[in-house]
Amino acid sequence: MTTHPDDILHLTVCTADDGGVCLRLVGELDWESAGDLVETAREQLGRQPRPRPAVHLDCAQLSVCDSTGLSALLMVHRDVTAAGASLRLDNRPAFLDRMLALTGTLDHLTGTPPARTARLDGDGTDAPR
Repeated sequence: MTTHPDDILHLTVCTADDGGVCLRLVGELDWESAGDLVETAREQLGRQPRPRPAVHLDCAQLSVCDSTGLSALLMVHRDVTAAGASLRLDNRPAFLDRMLALTGTLDHLTGTPPARTARLDGDGTDAPR
């Protein structure tokens, strides 16, 4: 188990139910802490035996994710995929799903198609996107 108590983001590493590695994210994933997530994920991917079946990011207690945090998630996804494993974003809070949907990264990071959203046309009627 690894934690980084001095950072705004607290990371805990444990074993997931499927035998993969689980990183629990507690706090803010932003420009100050994004590097810690990427570094910790890379450390876990470099451990033996490889490849791990999945890397889980438990986001249940994630309170903030800014654009640098999103960049970190994309880097972790790239590294996990290159290692032959899959990335799971577990227990995503609604704000994270919204951010991922708005940036077009939800499907890429989760394999889940983005929810269909409606917008208002100039005449005030709903129109599909």
